[in-house]
Order: sequence, then structure tokens, then C-alpha cells
Amino acid sequence: MAEHAVEYATATGNDYAEHERTYALVTKLTKVATAHLIVIMISLYIGGVGGSWKLCGFGIVLSLVTGIAGMMTPKGTLIPAIVSGVLLLALHFVFG
Repeated sequence: MAEHAVEYATATGNDYAEHERTYALVTKLTKVATAHLIVIMISLYIGGVGGSWKLCGFGIVLSLVTGIAGMMTPKGTLIPAIVSGVLLLALHFVFG
């Protein structure tokens, strides 16, 4: 059995660099999608509980823009995080 052991990085037909790029893309997509959904949930909370449906609609449109921008930038979750903070401040003022 020991003679059949194959080192993954040196095995023929394996593109380890491509596997790493795919893993990085999937983790970035997961982070950006999670941040995107958080922005949508905050927006829906503003509309449903706060009654400010215009601000809710603006937040949802903003979440779409930040989701696209998040995938295009190296620090993908920074933009949605900033928008989340702004929407939380808006939430404070709607209920304040």
C-alpha cells in the first residue's frame, strides 16, 4: 500500500494553483453574499417595522449595487459593511 501513496501537489493532472483560486473565489462569494443578505434584512426591517418603505427600497437597491461592487473589489465585504452601518444609523433615526 505504501508504494501507491501520491503527493497531491506533484500528481500529474492536478492544477493546485487553480484549486486555490477557486477556493478563494468561493470564500469571497460566500462573504459578499452574507453581507449582501444582511443589508437586505436591515432594509426589510426598516420597511416592515419602521414603516419607511422608501428607505427600504433604497436599501435594497443599494444592496444590489454593493453586492456587485463587493465582488469586483479585493476587500469584498468592506462596502456592504459600510452600507450596513449607514442603514443601522438610518434605523436608529427612524425609530428615534
